Amino acid sequence: MRYQVILFDVDDTLLDFKTTEENALQKTFSQFRLATGSSDYGVTYKEISKGLWEDLEKGRITLAELGVERFRRLFKAVQLDVDAEAFGSAYLESLGKEVHLVPGAVELCNSLEDCRLAIITNGFASVQTARIAASPLCNSFEYLIISEEVGYKKPDREIFEYAFSKLQWTEKANVLMVGDSLTSDIQGGALYGIDTCWFNPLGKENQTSIQPTYEIRELSELQEIVRKGNVNL
Repeated sequence: MRYQVILFDVDDTLLDFKTTEENALQKTFSQFRLATGSSDYGVTYKEISKGLWEDLEKGRITLAELGVERFRRLFKAVQLDVDAEAFGSAYLESLGKEVHLVPGAVELCNSLEDCRLAIITNGFASVQTARIAASPLCNSFEYLIISEEVGYKKPDREIFEYAFSKLQWTEKANVLMVGDSLTSDIQGGALYGIDTCWFNPLGKENQTSIQPTYEIRELSELQEIVRKGNVNL
């Protein structure tokens, strides 16, 4: 077998974050008596959030700051008098209750029973832990390595060092990082010296200088890569 340890991202790799985000936003806006808030302000929120997550990857903001700042900026932009901290807390609670799988995730993890599987995710520990625990993937992973808990984030090499330490693994050649983000998952794995697989279901063009070892459109394609290391670029 080509790879013996598989490190997975969570959002938009194994769990459908788009659906999770949309449902959680709708419920939180309704909770704050803004029934049309998701449709009225959702696009603006996602633009703000995307920029802040990029800032997080670059070390310009902490996760705790991001959790509040995204809503503070949103409410300022749309001129709403809403407590950003309270809204942010309610939103995280709603996120943790949303479990939506990417097609093929369960089948893939079940097919990799001979491999050691772990999660590496940039996110809020309460949210990611709750979503994995409530999903059919709850028993698939040896470790859930969550940036908020360990104090490191992707793409920094420290979070990969932490993962290798927890797994008591030293051989990089037999480890594969799988994720949907070029700047977080793929760049992080490459910087640490392990092979990477970019999950790109929409066939987005890679407009960066970051080059994954493999690229797949469907999770089922990973099985052959793990066993034989077939390149599909």
